[in-house]
Amino acid sequence: MELLLVRPERYRVRRGQTLEQIAEVFGTTPRLLAACNHLTAPPEEGELLLLPPAGNRYAVRGGESKSLLCGSPAAFCARNATQALYPGQIVVL
Repeated sequence: MELLLVRPERYRVRRGQTLEQIAEVFGTTPRLLAACNHLTAPPEEGELLLLPPAGNRYAVRGGESKSLLCGSPAAFCARNATQALYPGQIVVL
């Protein structure tokens, strides 16, 4: 018998949780989580958040490009909800 892990599509915010904490648990970045949910302020307790597709979190190293990381600049922007790329930045691949 094979064990399958199911990742939810939505998540209800608990008291005191931050975007950073939620993003880390679900393998995404706070910026992408905020962009997917059109957030301009911290999430409130009980708010239902849409979780972006799962990806691998990665810390960018000097000299790496959007194309190298995600195949193209457009794919990088779609996966990370930003045009910025700098060493040390946490991105989703």
